[in-house]
Amino acid sequence: MVKLPNNSMHNNKPEISIILPCQNEEKALPFCLEQIKKTIKENNLSAEIIVSDSSTDSSPKIAKNENVILLKHDKNGYGTAYLEAFKIANGKFIFMADADGTYDFREIINFLKYLRDGYDFIIGDRFSGKMEDGAMPLLHKLGNPLLSGILRLFFGTSIKDSHCGMRAISKKSLQKMDLQTTGMEFASEMVIKAIRNNLKIKELPVNYYKRKGKSKLKPLSDAYKHLRFMLLYSPLFLFFIPGLLMMAVGAVMALNFNFLSSLLIIAGYQLIIFSVFAKTYSIIHLKEKAGFMDKIYKYLTIERASILGIIIIFSGIFTHYTSIITLTLIVVGIQTIFSSFMLSILSIKEK
Repeated sequence: MVKLPNNSMHNNKPEISIILPCQNEEKALPFCLEQIKKTIKENNLSAEIIVSDSSTDSSPKIAKNENVILLKHDKNGYGTAYLEAFKIANGKFIFMADADGTYDFREIINFLKYLRDGYDFIIGDRFSGKMEDGAMPLLHKLGNPLLSGILRLFFGTSIKDSHCGMRAISKKSLQKMDLQTTGMEFASEMVIKAIRNNLKIKELPVNYYKRKGKSKLKPLSDAYKHLRFMLLYSPLFLFFIPGLLMMAVGAVMALNFNFLSSLLIIAGYQLIIFSVFAKTYSIIHLKEKAGFMDKIYKYLTIERASILGIIIIFSGIFTHYTSIITLTLIVVGIQTIFSSFMLSILSIKEK
């Protein structure tokens, strides 16, 4: 059945909640809702349809006329539309897809099959399905595989199309994620947290069609948001590895100590410190699991770091080899002391 708002069946929870984020999709929304309703009827599904709306066109009126659940929040952001809808979704499973006519909602039953079989998170793969000519601009055809490749490298997954908008998840698994982001990077956050929470993931080929209406995507800025989020969630690649390499090269060059070796050691050390800062931020604000950071918080106190920093500073002051070595050690010592204070500030909430 299609669950209607404010009716006598409202307390009977459906098996699946179908969520459509909607911002000015009056050209595509009727087609999407018709296809969804037909799929529900043909497969005898217990389902509710939620249109999460921030439109200024006739989309809300269309949703009301179609007797689906209209969530009119008028807040911008792809992630926001889903986060608002999750609050009212009653289904055991959540199905997600754009309301722009690019996806075939007859595929809902395929996603539901794997959820029923025990998978936690199902995501579509547009590149393994049928893609209509002109459905995906060239820039997206190049950018999506590139960003998905970076995600595979950073997070050790096999997902080929991490930005596919057709996906499904069990409500129990969704609650584990504690999703936070409000923009397009929400798509990356969901995949990353599915991986980090060791969810049972399935990728399904899906067909992809030309959208109905005007696209609201901003390819370069959206790609940057995805990349920025992945880097924030993987400080190992952003800071730690480059910093370690720079310090190693600087240390080797220290045999013939010069300005460049000093620069590499100082900059490399700072990047390693940044990796700790970034990891701490993701734990506090993005609800990332602490893991090994618990040990760092426990043993790397302000007092211990300050003592270490003072020792490094004085070792530089009393070193008479070259002024560059003296400068390097003093700077590293100062970095150590003040970075410990910054780390303490970042971890206050976590503690």
